[in-house]
Amino acid sequence: MRISVTVDGVEYRDDVEPRTLLVHYLRERLGKTGTVVGCDTSNCGACTVHLDGHSVKSCAVLAVQANDREVTTIEGIARDGQLHPVQEAFHQNHALQCGFCTPGMIMQAIDLLADNPDPDEDEVRHGLEGNLCRCTGYQNIVRAVRDAAQKMSPGSGPEAERVDETAVVDRAPMHAGGGE
Repeated sequence: MRISVTVDGVEYRDDVEPRTLLVHYLRERLGKTGTVVGCDTSNCGACTVHLDGHSVKSCAVLAVQANDREVTTIEGIARDGQLHPVQEAFHQNHALQCGFCTPGMIMQAIDLLADNPDPDEDEVRHGLEGNLCRCTGYQNIVRAVRDAAQKMSPGSGPEAERVDETAVVDRAPMHAGGGE
């Protein structure tokens, strides 16, 4: 099936198998390996990306469902070489250990802060409950999200929502199994 999808500001036109998961399309076809395959059951949230500005678990979305839509991955949130405020806050607050869940946590946190720019601790925990971390006790993750909220509050500088000119990439067909 032919799709046209904008990923991190670049438009891709591709032939994909109708059953291809968005996570596999992003990783295997586009090289967006920051989007992690964690469980393939939508339980862990490691594969969280933004679809039209809202977080989704890309292992629960077919690539064809992203047709004519915009996807933002962890690779697409930095601007002009500067980390997104949530990425910076995760770094400064040591909100990661192994780093496996970090891309999904960051993407979910950005969506959370878009809906609630000043969450308290319980609201952060509730907003991230679909994303699992097996290494930490979440304290530093919660601290990082709240720190990012302060940095992103009005008067603290521009929110780092990426808006780029769209380039178009026309790709060859993708075959069953996600490989070329």
